[in-house]
Amino acid sequence: MGDAHQDPLVELARRLRTLKAQRGLQMGGLQQRTGLGRTTVSQALNGHVLPSEATLVALARALGADAEPLLALRRAAAPPPQAHELLPQAARRSRRSAVQPSFEERYLDYVAQRYRRLTVVGLDLSRPERGHWPLDAAYLSLELAERAAGRPAGGEDPDERPSIVVKRAESALAGCRRVLLRGLAGCGKTTLLQWLAVAAARGRLPEELTHWRGRIPFVLPLRTLVRRGPLPEPHDFLSAVGSPLAASQPAGWADEVLAGGEALILVDGIDEVPQEHRGATRDWLEQLMAAYGDAHFVVTTRPSAVPEGWLAASRFTELSVRPMGAPDIAVFVGRWHTAARRTAAADAERSQLYDLEADLQMTVREQRDLAQLSRTPLMCALICALHRDRRGHLPHSRTELYEAALSMLLVRRDLERSIDVPEGIRLTEQQSVKLLQRLAYWLIRNRQTEMDRATAQALVDDALPAMQTVAEQGSADQVLTHLVGRSGLLRQPTMDTIDFVHRTFQDYLGAKAAIEAHDFPLLVNNAHDDQWEDVVRMAVAHARPAESADLLRRLVRRGDAEDGHRSRLHLLAAASLQYATEIEPDARHLVEQRAQVLMPPRSSEEAVELAALGPGVLDLLPGPEHLEGDEVGPVVTTAAAIGGDHAYAFLRRFAQLMPADAPTGDLVEGWSHFDADEYARDILLPRMDHADLTLTVHTEEQRHALRLLKPVTGIIYQEAFTAGEITEHLSAEHTRTLQIYEGRRLDGLRFTRELSALRELTLAGCTELRHLEELAGLPLSALSLVSLPDGFSFDALGSLPGLDGLSLYTSLPWESLTELPAPKSLTSLSLSGRTGTRLTGVSQWQQLQVLVINAAPDEGEWQETAALPHLTELYLSEYDLDRAVPLPSVTYLRLVPSSHPQLDLVPDLFPHLERLFINCRDTQEDITDITPLSRIEGLETITVSYARAVTGLEHFPPDTVDRYPRPRTTDS
Repeated sequence: MGDAHQDPLVELARRLRTLKAQRGLQMGGLQQRTGLGRTTVSQALNGHVLPSEATLVALARALGADAEPLLALRRAAAPPPQAHELLPQAARRSRRSAVQPSFEERYLDYVAQRYRRLTVVGLDLSRPERGHWPLDAAYLSLELAERAAGRPAGGEDPDERPSIVVKRAESALAGCRRVLLRGLAGCGKTTLLQWLAVAAARGRLPEELTHWRGRIPFVLPLRTLVRRGPLPEPHDFLSAVGSPLAASQPAGWADEVLAGGEALILVDGIDEVPQEHRGATRDWLEQLMAAYGDAHFVVTTRPSAVPEGWLAASRFTELSVRPMGAPDIAVFVGRWHTAARRTAAADAERSQLYDLEADLQMTVREQRDLAQLSRTPLMCALICALHRDRRGHLPHSRTELYEAALSMLLVRRDLERSIDVPEGIRLTEQQSVKLLQRLAYWLIRNRQTEMDRATAQALVDDALPAMQTVAEQGSADQVLTHLVGRSGLLRQPTMDTIDFVHRTFQDYLGAKAAIEAHDFPLLVNNAHDDQWEDVVRMAVAHARPAESADLLRRLVRRGDAEDGHRSRLHLLAAASLQYATEIEPDARHLVEQRAQVLMPPRSSEEAVELAALGPGVLDLLPGPEHLEGDEVGPVVTTAAAIGGDHAYAFLRRFAQLMPADAPTGDLVEGWSHFDADEYARDILLPRMDHADLTLTVHTEEQRHALRLLKPVTGIIYQEAFTAGEITEHLSAEHTRTLQIYEGRRLDGLRFTRELSALRELTLAGCTELRHLEELAGLPLSALSLVSLPDGFSFDALGSLPGLDGLSLYTSLPWESLTELPAPKSLTSLSLSGRTGTRLTGVSQWQQLQVLVINAAPDEGEWQETAALPHLTELYLSEYDLDRAVPLPSVTYLRLVPSSHPQLDLVPDLFPHLERLFINCRDTQEDITDITPLSRIEGLETITVSYARAVTGLEHFPPDTVDRYPRPRTTDS
């Protein structure tokens, strides 16, 4: 192919291999860091195939390199496009006209152009209109976290909490059709939607998102939609967002696209809808999904705006944007400075930017507070801009950063570049701030994030009589034009709308206006609304000591008086403490006292809510002494989700103080948030002699760290590894439990014979397996099979003589269980609704003691189940008890209803029940009435999970009913 340095494709591959070698990464580790498939990575490293832009950006991020030189080589290596390649993907599909482009072609071109650039804070201070990045080079694939069920729900204990699975965005979205994406302000939610829209419009989605290709994106920012009235029907999507193509849209086009399953609906900002309208927004989404079930949906929100499971009934996968880690921050800082050098006017300035970049990379690594602030793209960009503007000197608190940013964006950039009176208007910093405050406060009071330009102009016009020196320079329209063009804080997304470049600046300036207006009652009365949370925090930052103390006391008093908002208000007051420069000791004590009542967290939901309040929460979290069993896991989850050195120190101390006999499984869930080797050595290794410790491996780094944790008795693999990688650090004589949830790289099971102590095995997602023959004769006592390929052979189940427990969460080739070749000695059988197999034939396992059913049996199947003489435990999901018959042998019943729980039928059907567990997460009912259960004489324990409210408690002795999460009282 010629000399490597002359062939761009060969040179590109060489550079990638060099970077891989310099980082000391193996292929598996590189896959883990990028979230790309093995074939994609291999082809890029070998130079056999031209990698996509998204692939190169992901590789550059994983290798800690700047993507732009690699992308330049790719552009040089790309062959000249053929005529048909210049058209969007949908155009190549329809090819309606070679002369006149179809509407679909025009629309996809519009989307690709409309969303192809990102606005970046402070990128070009002298020309803010040039402060943009091309999306191809700017997009940073952040990590998304999903709480994975691990084992199927029917087999979990009531107090088990699902683990966290962390993947890069492309891999996390793969396999999803409906996604609710949660993330804090500035974390990159909107950028991800932009990237999806542009990549879909250009037909350039990466390999992981193959099943998303060919879809037509509709970007629907709710900030715009709610301002314009009722949420739109599909034929009004384009007009609702102000697209100039709306008038030429053919009749029925949008309906045709959605009905054909070709649409990608990107709904941005549930949190920007007033609380009282979010129910209507959910109804609108559910109506769209009911009408267009094959369309893909991605919906974004801030974490606290809607409860967990808000769209669970519509089968949405909930993902959370993770804060940037040190490698991502390093890549972002590098890209910001690369983009800044492109806009630099002189060689000297470009040279200085190289020095500033190197200095900032080191500063962010060394200063923990700064690293903590840099964990979102917005704040990281702001820090880069301030570092450049201040020649390497940075403020360290969030409030000081915002103050410095305002000074930089509003005044200093023009003064220091001799831009004296642009557009004929000169505003001092104070004058600009006053006008911007007025706009921001109007938006906050009206619970909007976007306003008509006419409204903004009227607000400026109202202010001018009191600002004579400004009024003398021009009209309200001219002043507003100056603010949009020169402030760097306002933008004009359409001809007739105005908004802030980011909601964070709106909240900061609006809070300042609220404090100056002494609107404390307004702040407190709205503090329960998540749209006001950041405003309240910023208000505490702006207030003088006496004012901040007064504001915090008001929050506490309102929380004391209102049960429904008590937790939120008291926690908000606690989170606001860190924003106050100075606070009265009595006020601080009052706030901390109320916060301690809410500690420790008792559920994963409470843990997520606490973690969102920031590192200050760590000072309120208790150690392990005297914690109840339902509190240890959420405390660990809270600290791990906060992350950083302070959180690591907390967890290390927490682990050291845990009683020797305390369960340690919860500590494993924190592993994914920190350096794998360090966490393994400091936190997990001292607990390795606990029999209950099952390790969960999500990354290549964690797998490699297993060498420090031998012997491993139980392990869960949540990422795809080869057979050799799975067994490399396991002990043949010690490993009893092996669970593989991503088995796509396994083509056989002979490796299991190396593990002589193996008794429990889970196989999931093994797309290359065709049978279980290599398990024949092994002394397995429990086997779980999940999501296996079509045509899979289950014949070898009959060759496992010691098998007691069998879980089948995959499609089966039979109409009934009659042909299932499992040993007759089974004592536990779990079946999911996806088996496609009826329960008929279950009576052949007369020794069954435990039965898990995730589908509604018919009357004959109920009769056969009732004939099992030893059946004592029954797990039911998506059930219907109207057709059930009495099962007097059952003493433990677990119910996971999808609608009404039918508790009134339970006493007659299960008269000898001793323990009942009911998970109400998906029932959507406000009240769960357990009164009918009082008719069961021997009922000893009732556990109710995720019920909004429980009635009928007075019919049971104290301590009979347990609730999860455990409700809080004034004493607990």
